[in-house]
Amino acid sequence: MMRISWRSIAVLGVLAAWLTGSATAAELKPIKTQKAKALNVRLLSESGQWKQGKNSFVLEFTSVKDGKPADVGTVRLNTAMPMPGMAPMLAGATVEPDAPGRYRGTISFPDNGDRQVTVAWDGPAGKGSTKFTVPVR
Repeated sequence: MMRISWRSIAVLGVLAAWLTGSATAAELKPIKTQKAKALNVRLLSESGQWKQGKNSFVLEFTSVKDGKPADVGTVRLNTAMPMPGMAPMLAGATVEPDAPGRYRGTISFPDNGDRQVTVAWDGPAGKGSTKFTVPVR
């Protein structure tokens, strides 16, 4: 008779999360939190920062009033890196709904430097946007 221990189950769960590339909210670290009128917008990743190359991230939208997830509908995230005397380097992210108020995304950066991030949404919680700076290391 085969006996499965709780330790084996935990190891299998961690392995499954690693293989699928998914992380729970408890494993994610904040990159930036921004208040935008009645919403809190949180940008999260496993490392708590963006780096040169491909990055995975999570955007969470919650109500300032009660902290509950907010359905913001369609979400866009774009970045720009201003460069004196040149056109800014632009990068857009792929963003998809994951759960109410939660969106998973990916973005790539060719180099390091501060990025001006614009997050925009349009849905049941209203239409809006917010801007903030995130370093790419």
